[in-house]
Order: sequence, then C-alpha cells, then structure tokens
Amino acid sequence: MSGIYQFSPEDAERFAKDQGIRVRKRGNELMFFRCPYCRNNTDDKNTFAINLETGQFKCLRASCGAHGNMITLSRDFDFSLGTEVDEYYRSQKRFRNIHRKGTIEIKPEAVAYLESRGISQAVTERYQITTQKEHDNILVFPFFDENNILQFVKYRKTDFDKAKDKSKEWCEANCKPILFGMNQCDPANGTLILTEGQIDSLSVAEAGISNAVSVPTGAKGFTWVPYCWDFLSKFDTLIVFGDHEHDMITLLDEMRNRFHGKVKHVRPEDYKDCKDANELLQKYGKQAVIDAVKNAVPVRNPKIKRMADIKRVDLSKMEHIKTSIGQLDSAVGGFFFGQLILLTGERGDGKSTLASQFGVWGLRAGYGVFYYSGELPDHLLRDWFDRQVAGKMHINKLINSNGFENYSVDGNSFDAMTEWYRDKVYVYDNGILFDADPGATEEESLIKTLESAITQYGCKVLIVDNLMTAMEDDLSSDIYRQQTVFVKQLAFMAKRFDVIIVLIAHPKKQDIKNFTNDDVAGSSNITNLCDVVLRYTRPKDLSDIAETDSKPDRLLQIFKNRLTGKLNTKGIPLFYEDASKRIAETKMMFDWNVGWEDRAGVARLPDTSEFIPIEENDIDGIFTF
Repeated sequence: MSGIYQFSPEDAERFAKDQGIRVRKRGNELMFFRCPYCRNNTDDKNTFAINLETGQFKCLRASCGAHGNMITLSRDFDFSLGTEVDEYYRSQKRFRNIHRKGTIEIKPEAVAYLESRGISQAVTERYQITTQKEHDNILVFPFFDENNILQFVKYRKTDFDKAKDKSKEWCEANCKPILFGMNQCDPANGTLILTEGQIDSLSVAEAGISNAVSVPTGAKGFTWVPYCWDFLSKFDTLIVFGDHEHDMITLLDEMRNRFHGKVKHVRPEDYKDCKDANELLQKYGKQAVIDAVKNAVPVRNPKIKRMADIKRVDLSKMEHIKTSIGQLDSAVGGFFFGQLILLTGERGDGKSTLASQFGVWGLRAGYGVFYYSGELPDHLLRDWFDRQVAGKMHINKLINSNGFENYSVDGNSFDAMTEWYRDKVYVYDNGILFDADPGATEEESLIKTLESAITQYGCKVLIVDNLMTAMEDDLSSDIYRQQTVFVKQLAFMAKRFDVIIVLIAHPKKQDIKNFTNDDVAGSSNITNLCDVVLRYTRPKDLSDIAETDSKPDRLLQIFKNRLTGKLNTKGIPLFYEDASKRIAETKMMFDWNVGWEDRAGVARLPDTSEFIPIEENDIDGIFTF
C-alpha cells in the first residue's frame, strides 16, 4: 500500500473486532473464522485472511474471491483508519467554492506593511497579498493550490492589540485547508521548505529561495495533510523552518513522522537567536536566510550516528575483570563492563557456585558485588560465598559425633574477612515481609532493586540466579514475552550503567549432547540479547577432553562471545573443591588470594593436605548438625 496510509497489524485486529469475527494468527496471517463478505455461508470456514506484513486480504472461496487491502476494507465496511486517512481516501467533507472576479487588486497598504517586514513589493504582488476592501489594516492571504485554484483565505490584523482585539489571525469558514504558496512551487526542484507563518514563507521567497510554503492554521493544525498529500509526495526532501522556541522547532516532530521522504531542519544556531525566518531576515538580511536553508541538517535519529564519530576503543584497555579461569579469559578477554553474561547448565551441576565465584573475582578486583538468588536461602548463599572468599587455607572441617562432615571459615579469620567486604557485597533480601496492610507498601520490582544496587550501593558486578525466579508474574503476557522483556531490561541496564550482569538460566532439558544456544530454556531471544553464553556441566565422560592423569569433574563451554568471537564448544575441563567451593583448571590452582588477608593483616594458615578436624563439642554450640 502506498500513499498517506501505512499498514499496521493492529488495524487488521481492530477490523476483526469491529466486525465481531473471531480470528487466530497463523504464521504471518490473521485468519478469520468467517469472511466479512460471504459471512452468512457456514460451509467453509477460515477461508479469509489478512497478511500481517502487507495488509493484503483474500477470500479463498471461489464463489466469493474478495481481495484487496485495508483501504478496500475501510471503504466497503465504513471502517475508520484514522481521520486523515479516511479524509484522503473517502472524503465526505464539502468545502465552499471561493469565487473571485479577475485578478486580485494589490493594495498599497499591504505593500507598505510587508515592506516594513522586509518583504519587497515584487514578492507581495507575486503571492497576491492584499487588504480587505473595507479594512486597510487587515491583510488578506490567498491560498492557491498547485492548479492555481483559490481554496483558502486567511486574514491578519496588522495593528493587533491584545488588550482589545479577540484574534490576530482568522480564516474563511468551510474552506479547504491547504498550504500557502503551493502555486509558486516547482516539484522538479525536489526540495520543499515548510514554515509556520505566511510572512515566514514570504521571507524565504524574498531571499530568492523557491518552493517555500506555510501551514494554514498554525503549528498544531494538521488538517491540511490529506488535501496536500499528493502535492507533498512530489518532493523527496522537506526542510522544516518552523518557529524556534524553548529549544524546539515547531512542525518538526509531526512532519518527521508524516513525510515519507528525507526530513531536514534549520540548525538552531542558524536562527541566530531569532524566533523565525522573518525576524532573521529583518535583523541579518537575505544571506542569513539563505545560509539557514543551505545548512539545514537531517532530523537526528538517536539510534543513528556517524561511524566516524564513534570513539575508538583499545580492547586491551577496556575495563574488565578476570573470571578466575585462565582459558575462559583467553577466549573472551575476561568479563567486560557493559556485558550481560548468560550461564546455563543442568540442575545441580554447580551453576550457582560458579556464578558466585565470578562475583568473588569481581570483589577481588575491587568492585562492589550484588547477589540475587531466588532459590538459595540467604544464609546458605553467604556460607558458599564466605568459603570461596576465605579459601582452603582458612577453612576447618567440622565433624559431629555421627561422622557428618561440614566446613566453616576459621574463627580467627571470619571477623576480619567480614569487616573487609562489609560495604562491598550485598544480597537481595528475598525474605522481606511486607506490611499487613496491602496499601501500606508496594513491592519493588527486581529491576528497580538492581538499579538501586548499582546507583545507591555502587555495585558493579551483579549475579542474577536465576531467570525463572527473577521474572515477575504477569498474567497479561505470555512467558516467552516476559522473558524477552526481562532479559532486554538486563542487557540495557548493563550498558546504561556500565556494569557486568551474570544471569543464570536453565536448559530446556537435561543431558543435552549436542547443545546449542537454542537449548537454553525459554525464548530464543534470550541468547540473542546476551554478550557471552556459557554452559557449565558435570558430564559423565571427559575422557576425550582431559589429557591429564587426574580426572576433571566439570566442563565449561563457550557458545557465544560477541566481543572477540572466540568460542570453545569442546569445553574447558575444570576441577571442584568441596571445602572452599572453588573451581579451577587444575587441583593446584584452588589457593588464590582474594586480597582480604593482606589488607586485614591475617596470617595465612600453613598449607596442609588435611583439614583440621573439630569435634562438635569444641565449637560451643555455634554449629548444629
């Protein structure tokens, strides 16, 4: 469909509702239970469909065969596609004919007034500006269409007094609203200049610039559009020279959306602190108006910028953190601020543990960290985190009388470690109890909480565990759309605040041998929105991967890496240490220093192969088993 109307799938859905016909979507078509043309026939159903990309429709019943587009449906069923579209395609308005005898007599008073505004007698005569026969102080602006037919007349009081006059400008009733100056334009030029006032368009013409027109009823009146659409369509470029007020240019926003060609505007600096074209002409002369039009620039789209304007970035100097896994850092370069990292893997294989370690390494690099866990109780989350921060050298093995083994950070180190990270690490309080009065407290969305952790608490590394528990219930939207919206919000947040977000998501099913990004549970948009996609699993057989004598028990695969493009779908073999819950590439690499020991002045315990066993009776009832 061409012309003033631009098809929208919502129009097809509105039409179905207007006709009271049930519909369903099938691919890119909206299938109707009944054809609106042969709707009384009950033998064939679902024979009528509207294409949701083009707006074309057709009934497949041979006896009907109705076809067309949304304009056809609008005409045949009196269905509105909007005031301007309706008026363009099936106008029902009747405008008065404005009769004029001979040529318009140009009055001296009109010439004198316009000369006082910088407009020459030659331009006044060319545009046939005059005054009323009985009132020399009222200018008359005749609006001729491109066929030189008078369609609209507007008046302006030259000695307007706000204290005693009701109106400064008004127009003849029941006239067709069109653009002033249409009969002076040559479409072969290709460029049309649009101003708000008639004297402004005359000022552009006075500067020797052709194709200057002005709107009939001010900056907010667009009733002229359907009657001038064919005229507008003859031009490929529109320069908006509206009034410049409050750092805004009138007409610009509307015409950017309505005009189908290139839209440009006069640069704010070229107004030279003037309100409009006429003031610019009077203060600075014709050349200033010429320069303003010549220097007009395309309407800025915030999503489009010059490649040459992009700041060059040295990847090696971009802010990032190490991940604790050397081979992962070699491939992805570490985790860069502004990235959304997706971590997936089978249930129970340790995704949360690895994500927690990523957070510990964010802390190790000196950044604030925030944890959200929708499944782990906060005390268990802290226990894992503390053990990863402390490391094996500061952990004791606890054995009760039944032989049950557990681990705890050594008491001599615990307080010092906690004080070191006290104002650096935060966790989402998923145990909050809201006021019994439902109107007293509104639950804050997780997105808002994450934003607060970034802006108010200075967190730069955020762990979100996991996608399904993090999303809010929205019965009005399907689950896939909810996932897409939530992950898109996270991706936007990471880039807006220049932070690292690690998101955990489950796979669609367990033990996937030939895993791909599409095997992440939920919407396919999830992995599309993420910068890095990792899979962490505990495979049964690593014999074809591990070449060392000691068998690794974990595997980390890289399935997406937007920044460097390097992948590792074969996987990085990893080891897991239960006491410290640390993950490393070899058993000799568990003992890394987070940094709290040196700063807190705590001596590292001697390196022993065995943990110090502590009986239950030795711990004063602090731990229970």
